[in-house]
Parts: sequence; C-alpha cells; structure tokens
Amino acid sequence: MDLLKKLESLSERFKEVDALVLDPNLVKDPKKYKDTMREHGYLSELMSLYDEYKKVLKGIKDATEMITNEDDHDMKEMAREELKELEARQPQLEEQIKVKLIPPDPLDEKNIILEIRSAAGGDEASLFVRDMWEMYCHLCDRKGWKYETMEAQETEVGGFNKIVTNISGKFVYGTLRWESGVHRVQRVPATESQGRLQTSTVTVAVLPEAEETEIDIKPGDVRVDVMRAGGPGGQCVNTTDSAVRLTHIPTGIVVIQQDEKSQIKNKAKAWMVLRARLFDLEQSKKDAERASTRKAMVGNGDRSEKIRTYNYPQDRVTDHRINFSQHNLPAFMMGDMDDMLDALNVYAKEEQLKADVTELGGN
Repeated sequence: MDLLKKLESLSERFKEVDALVLDPNLVKDPKKYKDTMREHGYLSELMSLYDEYKKVLKGIKDATEMITNEDDHDMKEMAREELKELEARQPQLEEQIKVKLIPPDPLDEKNIILEIRSAAGGDEASLFVRDMWEMYCHLCDRKGWKYETMEAQETEVGGFNKIVTNISGKFVYGTLRWESGVHRVQRVPATESQGRLQTSTVTVAVLPEAEETEIDIKPGDVRVDVMRAGGPGGQCVNTTDSAVRLTHIPTGIVVIQQDEKSQIKNKAKAWMVLRARLFDLEQSKKDAERASTRKAMVGNGDRSEKIRTYNYPQDRVTDHRINFSQHNLPAFMMGDMDDMLDALNVYAKEEQLKADVTELGGN
C-alpha cells in the first residue's frame, strides 16, 4: 500500500534526523539547527500516528485469524468486538495521517509585515482601515503577539490611508496568511445624515518577514535617499533629515519610512519592509508556478481579489472564498476571528490533500 510505503520512508528519515539532533555540531549552524528541530518535531508527531496505525493493522490481522481459527465461542465473540472497533479506527487514523503528511510550511512560523490601505470609499474607507487595524491589534492581544506600527498615514477624519504594522509571535504568518486581498465593508457612515448604506473597500497585504540571509539584495540595486519628514505636525517634521526612502531599482519598489525621529531607526525599518516585499514577490512567483500545475489553495492570491464582506446591517462577516459566514460582527471586530481563520486553514489543508491524495494511494 502506498501509504505504508510513504510512512516507512519517513520512518527512515526520522532515524536520520534523530541522529542529527544528537550531533553537538548542529548548534554551530543556527539555520540548520532550527530547520532540523522543526523537521524532528513534525516527524515525531507523524511517527506516533504511524506506531498506532501499525498496531491497528496488526490487531485487525490477529483478530481475523482468531475468528477463523478459534473454536471457543466466547473468544470468537471477543475477537469480533475487537475487530469491529479496530476497523472503525483504521479509516480515522488514515485520514489523520494523510492530513499530517502535508508538511508544515516553514513560512508559517514567520513574523509578518501587515499593510492595510484604503481603496474605494474615501473617508469611510480610511475609517475602516483604522477599524481593521484595531481588529488585528485585538487579535494580537488575544494571542499574545507583539505589534509595532511602522508607518501610519492618518486622515483628517481620524482614519488611515495606509498603516503598516510589524507583528511577531508564534505562528503569525500561518494564522494570517489568507488575509491578503480586498476587504469590503457595507455600513452607514457616521457622517451620513440620510442614513444611506455605503460600500467601501480596503486592501490587506500580509508579508512574511525575511531575514537578511533569505533575500539577496545587491547594494548597487538600492538607492538610499534621506529627506525631511513630511505630514501633519510632529516635532521633527521639516526640521531634520530623518526620513528615509529606499528605491529598489530592478523592481521599482519604493519604501519610505519617516515615523521615527532617528534616521538610523527609519532606515532599519525601511530595510525590513523592503526585504519583506522582495521576499513576498519571490514567493508569489513560486506560488504562480505551483498554481500552473495545482489548484490554488484559497483563492488565487491576487491582491485585487475581493475576499471578504463586513455587512453591518446584517451583523455578518462572510468570506467569499470558502462561503463561510459568521454573525456577531462587533465581536469579530474585537479580534474574535478564530472560527474564520481556522476555517480558512482547514479548507487550504483539504484542498492540498485532494491534490496530493493520488500519491498516497487514494482516489
């Protein structure tokens, strides 16, 4: 059976990784150590399921032989009961194993750069950018993640045209990776005296944070400009050359950072954002290549794709990619998003499993 062959192959790999973990030289290479420990944890969980699966298969074989060969009536009945339980457990275990055979994406553990921008809807869109930013901040508080605002372009009505936040913690990208896209809000704006419903949109980009070693940026490919910060007020505005602009010449990507009073801090943040955008660009190309041979997991990853609607009159939020709706919108906007986020991740796993199932001997 292909499933057993696959598991036996991974069992051999687990023995190799188990030996690597005991090698004292492993810690000398931080990246290799991190990758090896991640693989060891993943394979360890899979091997626990494999051990149980082998016991179930052996139990089925033994119970079948006892039913065939045993003369004692009571012993036969006991064997039949055991066989019934084991045969019910077998397909459950097989499904668990098939899902677990989908290896975790190393990107899932990464911190992120979260960019939220207003799109259609003017002031109301900028206000919803603020609402969404606060929603993600509430989620961070719930999960114990840290977050820091890197750039904020405020509007006169109290919203944001754009806000960029660095979020760090456990499994951040794995949790929020499907949030990228166009988010639509339908509600009566506070400034609307006639009570008319307005539809506005904002865009969200979730960029996995990239280490310097993960993205090769040639010094000659980036033009660095320093200038005086602009914008509404602030002690350093137009008094010191603290703002930094990075231009990546091959791609045309421009990053401007001016929130900090220190040019050094602004430059460090700008480089972080530039690395994340270039890393995301590289990953998007790889995703496009995979999509040409495999069905997209959740949507097509296009930033212009409308992925979710927040309908205030109906007290409803709907994700259009998986046709999943939640009510109690106020709670959702306070960061109670787990049901939605879990549904997206389960759907993505199921779609990947369908794509891989032939390799595992399924239909």
